[in-house]
Amino acid sequence: MLILAATPIGNLSDASARLVEALAESRFIAAEDTRTLLKLANGLGIKLNAALFSLHEHNEADRVAKILDIAQENDVLVVSDAGMPTISDPGFVLVRAAIEADIAVSVIPGPSAVLAALSVSGLPTDRFTFEGFLPRKNGERTSAFENLSSESRTMVFFESPHRLTDSLESAAKVFGSDRQASVSRELTKKFEETKRGTLESLVEWSRTEPKGEMVLVIAGFTRNEEVNLADLVESVENLRSSGLSLKQSVAEVASANGVGKSELYKEVLDSRSNSPK
Repeated sequence: MLILAATPIGNLSDASARLVEALAESRFIAAEDTRTLLKLANGLGIKLNAALFSLHEHNEADRVAKILDIAQENDVLVVSDAGMPTISDPGFVLVRAAIEADIAVSVIPGPSAVLAALSVSGLPTDRFTFEGFLPRKNGERTSAFENLSSESRTMVFFESPHRLTDSLESAAKVFGSDRQASVSRELTKKFEETKRGTLESLVEWSRTEPKGEMVLVIAGFTRNEEVNLADLVESVENLRSSGLSLKQSVAEVASANGVGKSELYKEVLDSRSNSPK
């Protein structure tokens, strides 16, 4: 079978007893980076006795057949550099192929940057969505946020430190500068920090150039139930008359009134289609 094992995201003390046992006893291990795996084993005082295979985003498709051949007769442990394989890490292609080949897939759960950041964010945790790494390009990143403009669940993203300010600025533009959010960095490490506040305040904080991998958590959309969408159509059309595009007009009115952009956009289009010719 395949055994997916979560590894520490920073603090080696978070390695579970099951992970230590699996690393020590496994005969075959597929790792995102075998050098990182060897450092982990050394830090845990484990002598590996396994055949090691690299399994990363650039070679996963090519390695699947070989690993599955081994998994037909032996257990294969699968680890990423940190956290759980397949969660914004290699392993998904392999798992899908294993399932199709009727090979059992098991898991050794453990540390998760997603759940760690969510739990300390102070934002609702009953319903959330994990969106992975944000796009690198500004336009694509803004579009990704716009597609989530009416998302009511708490949203979790991964981001690198040198793009954090740009991402927070884009989020503030789309969701509104007063939307609540948090940024966690260096989770489980010595300099762990979680900064909470409005997107506007987090933009200012991010300009101090905080270091470490970032997990961005943003509160979901809460609709202002007192506002009637139909009453806002006129405001959108007035902005259109002043020279703004329909998209810009909808965005401004939606943000000012606490309604979803996609909902308001649909209301405008419906209103136009129902207007007398």
